[in-house]
Amino acid sequence: MRIITLRICFISLFSIAAYGQAKKYSIHTAAFYNFENLFDTIDDIYTNDDEWTPNGVQNWTTEKYHQKLQNLSGVLSEIGTPENRNAPTLIGGSEIENRGVLEDLIKQPKLLSFDYGIIHFDSPDKRGIDVALLYQKKFFKPTTFSNIPLYILKNKNVQEEKKEESTDEEITTAIQNNRVFTRDQLLITGFLEGEEINIIVNHWPSRSGGEKATSEYREAAGKLNRKIIDSLQQINPDAKVITMGDLNDGPYNKSIKTALGAKAKKAEVPEFGTYNPFEEMAKRGMGTTAFRDSWDIFDQIIITQSLIKPDFSSFKFWKAGIFNKPYLIQNSGQYKGYPLRHSSNEVGFSDHFPVYIYLIKEM
Repeated sequence: MRIITLRICFISLFSIAAYGQAKKYSIHTAAFYNFENLFDTIDDIYTNDDEWTPNGVQNWTTEKYHQKLQNLSGVLSEIGTPENRNAPTLIGGSEIENRGVLEDLIKQPKLLSFDYGIIHFDSPDKRGIDVALLYQKKFFKPTTFSNIPLYILKNKNVQEEKKEESTDEEITTAIQNNRVFTRDQLLITGFLEGEEINIIVNHWPSRSGGEKATSEYREAAGKLNRKIIDSLQQINPDAKVITMGDLNDGPYNKSIKTALGAKAKKAEVPEFGTYNPFEEMAKRGMGTTAFRDSWDIFDQIIITQSLIKPDFSSFKFWKAGIFNKPYLIQNSGQYKGYPLRHSSNEVGFSDHFPVYIYLIKEM
């Protein structure tokens, strides 16, 4: 019995020693969240924000605005837990009225200690909603950033039709009158713990007017995204690019599958190609937003092939997820099971669930 006991003790000690020598990784969460109408209460004469003022349809008061900030900050502080106890290092956001609302957001008690920086540009969207990136200053150091406009015409042939008979000024006016004003694509390059990472934050054209009728707009957005990635890869063939956003299309739509060229399986991704971990989730019936009881994953994070190579000596993709905790879900009424959004009775969170990925590196 003593021999058996000693053997058991030896096995236990060996297991503990082996566990103690297990590989350790540095981990960061990159997230995206559609903040759904993050407006302040001030009427901006240059944008169509009247609805989100104290006298507007939403009766958007200071109290409601502060509750919205509190709600969003709570969500952002928890995305990616428990695998990563730290809040996301990188947060892409959309439906943001201006830089001021982001300043108010990062000052919320649940976010203040993370010391987030802000990268934001005003976009030409007629409602005045923009995209932005929040980043933890102690981990990510941005070096360059720019807003890249997406030019779309309602009548793509307008320039050719006017070219023969019009002046340059008349052509420019015709194009401006036919332009679909939408969000710019925000490109940021910086260093994550000393390693260069590129991020593109998106909010592609909506389906207002019908999915098929507006598909070409999102395909144009996908092509612009691919063009940005190509330009980064021309400078550095091993460029690590993360493109994230509310794409207003599912992973299977042409804007993502064809224009951007995203693949569902890592083994299918060619050199310089892109991988979309959210396509498999969509096939399993998961979703980030719902319309007429039909779920889809409009919110996605897509990465270049350089981030899925099987070598963790530098930061690589580990896994992805949808943050859909019970408190983010409507639990009664007509929209039971949907994301808990703003209503006349409740400020809520958003009509989208956030998404996230983990980046890990062996220490």
